[in-house]
Amino acid sequence: MTVTFGLKTTPMHVPYADIRRVWLEADQAPQIRDAWLWDHYLPLAGPKDGEIYEGWTLLTALAAQTTRLRFGLLVTSNRIRPPAVLGKIATTLDVISGGRLVMGLGAGGTHQPAGLSGIPGPNPAIEEYAAYGLTLVPPGEGVDRLRETIQILRGMWTQDVFDFHGRYYTLEQNRNEPKPIQRPGPPLLIGGWGNRMLRLVAEYADSWNIGGPPHTDFDTLADRLRRLDTECERIGRDPATISRSLQQIVSYSDPAETRAIVRKAIALGFDHIVLSLPRPYPDRAVDWLIKEIIDPTS
Repeated sequence: MTVTFGLKTTPMHVPYADIRRVWLEADQAPQIRDAWLWDHYLPLAGPKDGEIYEGWTLLTALAAQTTRLRFGLLVTSNRIRPPAVLGKIATTLDVISGGRLVMGLGAGGTHQPAGLSGIPGPNPAIEEYAAYGLTLVPPGEGVDRLRETIQILRGMWTQDVFDFHGRYYTLEQNRNEPKPIQRPGPPLLIGGWGNRMLRLVAEYADSWNIGGPPHTDFDTLADRLRRLDTECERIGRDPATISRSLQQIVSYSDPAETRAIVRKAIALGFDHIVLSLPRPYPDRAVDWLIKEIIDPTS
């Protein structure tokens, strides 16, 4: 099994210049295949009045200044932008970048219980969505809406004129030109852990991502890997055609702990590790990441 690595910079409580510095360093490091942001409008930790940047806008700026890295949002909320608008945004960025976008998608804000998302305390989506006039939906509806979004993206990325009539979304005579450089479209990564989300992964995704410890323990990770295999077998898909991606927060003070987690994740079957950098980013953060985490675990 070939293991690849990415990095993630959460764009909150950190200046744009620091994010840009890390991405430009990563673009010169072949050990790092991809770089990621997220899709939140309010900080999930620290002061509530801290600075935070809009994900797709920042992604476009960084994509225009890099030449090699693949990139995306880990993951895009399906509750913020209408699906066809998201499809046009993604198409534009794929063209601008010369075909380097990975389409990371998740269900987005739903009425899930406190702590279920791996973030301690009340569901942060409640405050965030209220602040920006967005609507939360029940978890089941969130999955159903995500399925329709995936179908819309596929249609508008491949068809000259596209109509869609779903339960939640309707398109009449959609035209999306130019098409993405990547055909039939940017590869699809789905983030999530529930059974219905894993069914979507099996049906549509090129890769699947889940958060690692402490958000998700290894027993749960192993269970979710088995469940994904089961969903693939149910529809006759080879499980090996889906990349398993783990998002793991890095410890600057105890890199040995991070290395141990990465090694255990690889032994479980994860073939892609996204290393999430805590703020503030140290000087030559990418060199540190390669020396302390990537090279010893590759």
